[in-house]
Amino acid sequence: MTTTQTEKTGARTDEAAALIGDARTRIDALDDRIIGLIQERMAVSAVIQEARISSGGRRVNLNREMEVLGHYRDALGKPGTALAMTMLELCRGRI
Repeated sequence: MTTTQTEKTGARTDEAAALIGDARTRIDALDDRIIGLIQERMAVSAVIQEARISSGGRRVNLNREMEVLGHYRDALGKPGTALAMTMLELCRGRI
């Protein structure tokens, strides 16, 4: 095994380095998909906000945001709430 493989993966065997490399490639692909989905969610959220504002409503519906926070918390536990808060901030900006 080369020193570069060890430094790059933290593995101590070629087999582990290969497994880690493959898994990281999959994680990178998943991250790209997640980013794309968040960007899509941001676009849909903008449409909703525009419709709400143009009809005389507020930009943000706090009841709906609480539903989203609960959904993420129920699915992912306490860290899910932080993730949802970040996603909501991306989709609507700070309020």
